[in-house]
Amino acid sequence: MKIKRVTNADLVETVDELGGKVTAVVQKELADSLAKAVAQVRKQQLCQLQNLPRLNAISKKYGMTVRLLGPADVQNKTLDPKEREILDAYLYNAEQKQPQIANIQKISDTTYIYNAAVPTENAICQTCFGTEKTPLAVWRLSINKRDVVLRMNASVKKKPAN
Repeated sequence: MKIKRVTNADLVETVDELGGKVTAVVQKELADSLAKAVAQVRKQQLCQLQNLPRLNAISKKYGMTVRLLGPADVQNKTLDPKEREILDAYLYNAEQKQPQIANIQKISDTTYIYNAAVPTENAICQTCFGTEKTPLAVWRLSINKRDVVLRMNASVKKKPAN
């Protein structure tokens, strides 16, 4: 085995790529499930990300935690203060009808958080947080640095040698 140096830029790039792919897949699964759901109780379960098989499989495969946050989570004390600041910025942008961009935060030496806002007009935002003063839905992916490095090593092995 060779020792390979992994820079912070490499880690952030991998988290960004992985986060973008995962949120796209999970967002499609949730939107499709919400469209098929008839009962309001079922929709609320889906908004809590319950009974979503692809999401569960992805979470296990990549060793990440996926949550859907809303405006009330700006006050959620279980989130890191940095995360609450980011959510507050997403909320402000939603109120001002500003464009939203994905965000990556290094919360500790071992944890990265990827955030991506769901467009306000999206069914997820309307169904899950439509009763809020400002409808806002933000994907929160928490991934361990170790899992990112393992993923980087796996993708390097798959690339053909030149």
